[in-house]
Amino acid sequence: MIVKQERWKAIPLLHVYDETMDEQTPVVIFLHGFLSAKEHNLHYAYQFVQQGVRVILPDALMHGERSNNLTEDQMNYNFWKIVLKSVEEVHTIYEELKLKKLVTSDKIGIAGTSMGGIVTSGCLAIYPWIQSAGICMGTTSYTKLALHQAEELKQKGVAFPMSEEQQIGLIRMLEKFDMEKHAAFWANKPIIFWHGQRDTVVPYCMSRDYYEQLEKAKKTEHIIYLSESKAGHAVSRNGILQVTKFMAQRLA
Repeated sequence: MIVKQERWKAIPLLHVYDETMDEQTPVVIFLHGFLSAKEHNLHYAYQFVQQGVRVILPDALMHGERSNNLTEDQMNYNFWKIVLKSVEEVHTIYEELKLKKLVTSDKIGIAGTSMGGIVTSGCLAIYPWIQSAGICMGTTSYTKLALHQAEELKQKGVAFPMSEEQQIGLIRMLEKFDMEKHAAFWANKPIIFWHGQRDTVVPYCMSRDYYEQLEKAKKTEHIIYLSESKAGHAVSRNGILQVTKFMAQRLA
């Protein structure tokens, strides 16, 4: 397995592959979580490469090589800025994959954990070129998550750093990336979810409730939802294996 540190259009990333791969090899862009970094997800890359998938692991804005030594409170304040920049940069990476002729097919998937899973769902809402996706500990609705975050701060007695007008503006902007409101882009694409039922960071219901709505409407033919009753905000080994296997098989 080859791991190269590269920089594509100012985005620091790890390019992981082996010597057998060429432009017909499927590619997964894998996105890390909040306060994490690209190298912390090399175990996902290992599983993908073993199954014949090239992997691109970028550092999100303000993370890893792009860290500005901000406090956690400052990072929390910039959460949605980071998420939306990551959504934008996923398309930049897609364009670079094509320009570098690393992939000439349409076999490109997106996956991520926590914030990376949230970015993945936003990408599904706007990018028709995604062929498969893995959402680990994410959400299907940016607007619901943003409202949940605001309510949590209020309950903790923390002063919300935005005026009511700014909050309304943010919610309206986030609607564009709300997976639940843009199903036409991903309705027939293979998607796998993984979420621990005891997750206290990104609540389990944030994606499970919507999945159950789809299930009742018999619209889950291409979707798998994996959950573990005792798991919190950390993907289990079984979850890692299931997500990477699912995506590798669908992209092949």
